[in-house]
Amino acid sequence: MPVRKMKVEVYDESGNRYVISFEGRVTREKALKIFDMMELLGGIPLAEPVEYPKDISKIERVILLIKKNFPIVWFTAKEIQKVYEKEIGEPISLSAVSTYLSRLADKGILMKTKNANRVVFRLISKELKEIVKPF
Repeated sequence: MPVRKMKVEVYDESGNRYVISFEGRVTREKALKIFDMMELLGGIPLAEPVEYPKDISKIERVILLIKKNFPIVWFTAKEIQKVYEKEIGEPISLSAVSTYLSRLADKGILMKTKNANRVVFRLISKELKEIVKPF
């Protein structure tokens, strides 16, 4: 497995520049720790609480949950199911979540790959959409 590198530059409100560099196995937990450090330095604003309107569809709620909780990391359908039930407060089947995620991948909103024996997804950023163009 190749070594992964992550470098983040943060500017605080005084104009000071902080460079955080990480080399090794990048996991969701490690990436979140880096973002916690950035937040402490004043480089990113605190997350606003997200309201989930009742008049939107379940798939639209799933998109909002992904953007809020998994903006830059890989995730599974099971993780989305747990977050959905916790934040929305209503049950959702794992098969429904898997279907929604596959549809979003087909539409080019998510990236989908098989990792060992499980399928993982990741939100495609605007920058990545410009690089990865459909054939």
